Amino acid sequence: MGGAKRVVAIPGEDAAAEAFSATMALLENFSLDIDWSYPLVGAAAIQMHGEAFPAQARAAIDESDAALFGATSGASAGALFYLRWGRQTFANVRPTRFTRGVESPLASPEGIDLVIVRENLEDLYVLSEGAVEDLAPLGLWSTTWQKPVVALGPGAYALKVITDRGCERVARFAFDLARRRKAQGRAGKVTCATKHNLLFRTDGLFREVAERVAGEYQDVELEVLIIDDFANRLVGRPQQFDVVLLPNLYGDVLSDAAAALAGGLGLAASGCYGSDYAYFEPVHGTAPDLERQRVNPTATILCAAMMLEYLEFGDAAQQLVAAVERVYAGGTSLTADQGGTASTDEFRDAVAAAVRSGG
Repeated sequence: MGGAKRVVAIPGEDAAAEAFSATMALLENFSLDIDWSYPLVGAAAIQMHGEAFPAQARAAIDESDAALFGATSGASAGALFYLRWGRQTFANVRPTRFTRGVESPLASPEGIDLVIVRENLEDLYVLSEGAVEDLAPLGLWSTTWQKPVVALGPGAYALKVITDRGCERVARFAFDLARRRKAQGRAGKVTCATKHNLLFRTDGLFREVAERVAGEYQDVELEVLIIDDFANRLVGRPQQFDVVLLPNLYGDVLSDAAAALAGGLGLAASGCYGSDYAYFEPVHGTAPDLERQRVNPTATILCAAMMLEYLEFGDAAQQLVAAVERVYAGGTSLTADQGGTASTDEFRDAVAAAVRSGG
């Protein structure tokens, strides 16, 4: 990617927008060759254009190299759906790493440094649901109940879809990531966890494709676990994991559990990567109850660092992460979720000072 990088900035709603504003102020400390665009989406777009995700916003995304997204409570959902399904950002990367000074429920959280790679487009998130009686023409049979599915009675169903292509591309992403991490001194291991002992066709396919792809990465270890076992090991000793490859729903739920072990959702960053595009969004949602300077902006700041790394501003990304780590190690400018009293902007100012000092 040569020349100036083009980035779309979408603040989102509620407290997420406050964390976003703090992060953008921090990025001003770096002399980065980035052309920012701020398309109107959500409530502002409805007021100006009569729709939440107008064509102008879609065009801005299509013309950009990446997007930084706050979080949405619904108003900006159209933009988020386009960033995800429209741009086919199939790999959701959610790192969990313990930083000194962070509050953890574990007695010994030191050494937690894992990355969950979640398939981002399929599984139950194809969002195809309906009434059970609508399945009658298909003649679907319940293996557990030993009778037609429609005979279970009135209710609802959701479709779980796992495709060979979807599994393969996210598996390759996970193995490539593990290979890069191994070159940096980490374990170089992929743990694939599914419910393949019960969901033979869907989760079984996910596991089988991961095993097939693993054959092309002889330098990367593959570990296969049943998802129940993985959940138990994650909470008991998360330090044993490096890169974790999960289907969509499991990855969504268990990445939140992983985040809780290393400081909570206030520190949980994520990036969604496709073959030619990526966007970056904190995991914590909009947190409307934390508006007015009470939100921890760390997750959004770390999202920005992931974005800078993706855009090949590696030095700036490292400086930003190191500054955040120094603030936590200092322990004097932390937000309420980390046992402190700092406001969003006070935390931001502490990180900015750490960036300027460089040590």
